[in-house]
Amino acid sequence: MTDEIKTLEDLNAVAEGTEAVAEIAAPREPVRDELGRSYATGKRKDAVARVWIKPGSGKVTVNGKEMGVYFARPVLQLIVRQPEQIAGVEGEFDVVATVKGGGLSGQAGAVKHGISKALQLYEPSLRGALKAAGFLTRDSRVVERKKYGKAKARKSYQFSKR
Repeated sequence: MTDEIKTLEDLNAVAEGTEAVAEIAAPREPVRDELGRSYATGKRKDAVARVWIKPGSGKVTVNGKEMGVYFARPVLQLIVRQPEQIAGVEGEFDVVATVKGGGLSGQAGAVKHGISKALQLYEPSLRGALKAAGFLTRDSRVVERKKYGKAKARKSYQFSKR
């Protein structure tokens, strides 16, 4: 009987040891390069954005242009600014993004996704707010392909009885 208790105690000791290791590994570490930047890739529809963030004055540059010039519509600028507003770090980070593919709306969504991921990597404590807002999830909706025998993806040609 004492052998069984000894075995159970040993088992509990091993289990406690693994819990301690899990607790040590749980906190996320910031991911930054030698220049103090965090990098992430954001995607939306066909657009892919490469985003770098670093502490600064809140300047956002997209493909070498100011955000206000590249995304002329206020709605797109609002979309790009959302992650910083949710995380409560407005004006604290400079953002440099290069975007390819898709249209302006998809590109704005890709930059938003990239900024969210980069913020979470730079400061892991912001992850909760960004995840709750749904900014870390890639919006997987894409345009449906055209099928043969159809005018578009689902639209049929006009039916003629005679």
